[in-house]
Amino acid sequence: MKLRIGHLSTLYHTSILIMAHEELRGALKAELQWRLYGTGPAIVEGFMKEEINMAYIGLPPAIVGIAKGIRIKCIAGGHIEGTVIASSADKKGFPEVNSLKEILVQFRRVGVPGRGSIHDLILKDMVSRFNSSAEVVNLPWADEVLEAFVRREVDAVCGTPALAEAVVEFADGKVLCPPELLWPHNPSYGILVKEELIQQCRELLREFLVVHERASEMLRTRKTEVSRLIAEYIGVVDEDFVYNTLNISPKYCASLTEEYIACSMRMAKRLRSLGYIQREVSVDEVFNRSLIEEVHPESPHYNMVG
Repeated sequence: MKLRIGHLSTLYHTSILIMAHEELRGALKAELQWRLYGTGPAIVEGFMKEEINMAYIGLPPAIVGIAKGIRIKCIAGGHIEGTVIASSADKKGFPEVNSLKEILVQFRRVGVPGRGSIHDLILKDMVSRFNSSAEVVNLPWADEVLEAFVRREVDAVCGTPALAEAVVEFADGKVLCPPELLWPHNPSYGILVKEELIQQCRELLREFLVVHERASEMLRTRKTEVSRLIAEYIGVVDEDFVYNTLNISPKYCASLTEEYIACSMRMAKRLRSLGYIQREVSVDEVFNRSLIEEVHPESPHYNMVG
């Protein structure tokens, strides 16, 4: 059986580490075929077109797909609190100011990748809650968001820790607030599969999740080694860039916690109120915990920083 896996270029997803690490790859009997996408919503399209049968994806775009009838399930977590706001060094952030509203009022236009992505949802929720006049500028790829910031077409960015670190390193910017303050426990990505794989390829999926959790542990506890491997594999960023990115929100684990699931369902309600989906979705439509409970029966590691 071939696992056709959709993934993003995100440095802290275990997809990149598995591709870069020979021992992790060698522990998998399944044939893996990787396919790169620009955003979570593009991955949902990949599921719909039958290009992939597994993916690394934020939960909000997956929920949008599920609400439209795409039969996919989240079988594992991966990372929480992976949305960050960054801007130029002259902008005020925590602890200089003590509210997200005070941060947001500084911006006229904020760039964010992918309409319907988790970053887009979190940003639009903030704009709505604080009655902000900031314009949300959606761009297809994170690289385009960075370029728009450098060209001063947007005056802040909202996206992954890697995007925030790029603003810091390449545009003399800074992170404006700790990512856990934007939306606590937000499910920045999980492992989603076509529903029929859970029965048809259960042992292969279980095997994959074992490797996924091993890689998650490495991201937590072996950052120096992992940063070197990822930097060498990618070839366009150095080890320090990867290391700094991994440390912005170092909450990696494969487990599906109650908080992870509850936050996902709150996000589903917000997706509906903002008009992204037209109906409620249930927990059972989104999650299947049976495999990860076998693979990861112990307590979650998201807050066990290495």
